[in-house]
Amino acid sequence: MAVIYERVALIGMGLIASSMAHAMRRHGLVAHIAGYARSAETRAAALEIGFADSVYQSAAEAVQGADLVVLAVPVGAMAEVAAEIAPHLKPGATVTDVGSVKQAVIEAVAPHIPEGVEFVPGHPLAGTEHSGPYSGFATLFENRWWLLTPLEGSAPAPVARLRDLLEALGAKVDELDPEHHDLVLAVVSHTPHLIAYTMVGVADHMHRVSKSEVIKYSASGFRDFTRIAASDPTMWRDVFLTNKAATLDILGRFTEELFVLQRAIRMGDGEQLHAYFTRTRDIRRGIIDAGQDTDAPDFGRIKRD
Repeated sequence: MAVIYERVALIGMGLIASSMAHAMRRHGLVAHIAGYARSAETRAAALEIGFADSVYQSAAEAVQGADLVVLAVPVGAMAEVAAEIAPHLKPGATVTDVGSVKQAVIEAVAPHIPEGVEFVPGHPLAGTEHSGPYSGFATLFENRWWLLTPLEGSAPAPVARLRDLLEALGAKVDELDPEHHDLVLAVVSHTPHLIAYTMVGVADHMHRVSKSEVIKYSASGFRDFTRIAASDPTMWRDVFLTNKAATLDILGRFTEELFVLQRAIRMGDGEQLHAYFTRTRDIRRGIIDAGQDTDAPDFGRIKRD
């Protein structure tokens, strides 16, 4: 493929940024990849692994001369990073991010973006429970959605160029209003993670079942809860603090649904339970039909290439 950006700066070099770098290298999409991470260990790892051509000790240094800047830091750190890099951004550059919340990121970053630089917020719906520079891989974004939430009045050319890059990484790109994005993600990502953290916490506090038994017999639904609950604590702390309204809305709806199921179980209403579970099973089939997962059994989670 042809080079889309001459120089890309990755601010933060964890799972998402390192996967972007691996994919950009594999497809020849970028001439030079610069990187910055707060941790010296992460900076050293990026050079050792080889997914960055140059690594800097400050974000301000890393963004100089970059055509595309990717903010891949926790949502709570976006404002500080944006303020640091703003005076050093190249005229005509594009800044994007990979945060799971969009309204809060826009409020944190947009005021710092200078005239002549385009800010195009983004969110890849891809990831694993692993984090750090060693967790990235080139195929992470293949057939996964990457949502963009361009600001009102954004120039179409920078948005189109960024879309070209993301599609070349293998992603499917769509555009959403920031507020709607945050509500949808509260349903499909944020609240499920909170429920997983809660369920694992319940198991941790159970005194009637030993921890050894919980772990020993975890090849069931609990195993999948623990996978989700193993995600980056800093990232998820920031997600819930910055997407309060949507998450609390969906949690309220979840509680109402839980009460319905509690009553059906208490009253022995098998018909209602069967009808409910039939409807929810159709959601799973819809996800498979949409190509966002496979129906292949993986109860042992056999590693696939």
